[in-house]
Amino acid sequence: MKYDSVVIKVGVVGASGYAGVELLRLLAGHPDVEVVYATADSAAGNLAADVHPNLAAAYPGLVLSRYDIADAAGLDLVFSSLPSGISCTLVPDLLPKVGHVVDLGADFRLRDPGAYPHWYGWEHPAPGLLADAAFGIPELFRDSLRGAALIAAAGCYVTAAALALAPFARIGAIETRGIIVDAASGVSGAGRSTKLAYSFGTIDEDFSAYGLVDHRHTPEMEQAIGAQLLFTPHLAPMTRGILATGYARPSADGPATTAEALAILADAYRDEPFVVVSERSPSTKATRGANTVLLSARVDPRTGWLVVLSALDNLVKGAAGQAIQCANLALGLDETLGLPTVGLAP
Repeated sequence: MKYDSVVIKVGVVGASGYAGVELLRLLAGHPDVEVVYATADSAAGNLAADVHPNLAAAYPGLVLSRYDIADAAGLDLVFSSLPSGISCTLVPDLLPKVGHVVDLGADFRLRDPGAYPHWYGWEHPAPGLLADAAFGIPELFRDSLRGAALIAAAGCYVTAAALALAPFARIGAIETRGIIVDAASGVSGAGRSTKLAYSFGTIDEDFSAYGLVDHRHTPEMEQAIGAQLLFTPHLAPMTRGILATGYARPSADGPATTAEALAILADAYRDEPFVVVSERSPSTKATRGANTVLLSARVDPRTGWLVVLSALDNLVKGAAGQAIQCANLALGLDETLGLPTVGLAP
């Protein structure tokens, strides 16, 4: 359905976490959308403005509630921003009662239901929906997102890696085995957690790797890029941001120089409003608050490696902004509506 000059009624399920509050912040600036329903079981009964004071001007009377499918029924679109393993228990019943569902979690991202026990440790309760879920990186999978009833918005690590490497894999410019992706994330990527591992005293002045060899986003990256890879994530002492560095071997017909590598990226994203390709080395802070991805590449003539770099805000293009971009496509709207392209500085 295409929505013209009509206020679109949306809900946010899971509005107490970082991605949820970022959804509410960005949706407040969307010209065609009204948030009429927001849930947060842990903060039910409280004003959104009390839980998230930064939202006070936009949502002075919005009360957070417990999730009830009867309250969501009839909405044009629902964003689900819940921990992995929860959305997949709600969406099967919710989907027939609303216009569209955009899930910010991993519950519908993988095509193979057999991958969930291995990577997530649980059997998928709705495997029949996996083939129908559109994968949410608009720059790579736009056609499947238009009008989609169910969208699995890609996460921050996967978006950063896929936007960097997929253009090369798709044209056969790199070897599709033995790719390496190293990426560093701000602490907000772990969600709104009270665990000691994410406390200020632990994170400050520290830089560490985790999820070695078997991080759960590895199969999602391989699915989006179309290549085998080794992924190592790192936790950086910053609040927001992802910086991903991908290493691949150029194929016989692949880029032999940095100029050729940059040209491949520039050609792939020539008309994309949220992707900037430049020789400048990407910086996480330059993307803060924006739905923009910064990309660059180098070819090292000494070792023969292609290096592709990507920076984005993990809560915007890596979560809430990407979900809204996908929602705009599903609703037949201009996909840039409600989404900033300019980052905050300083």
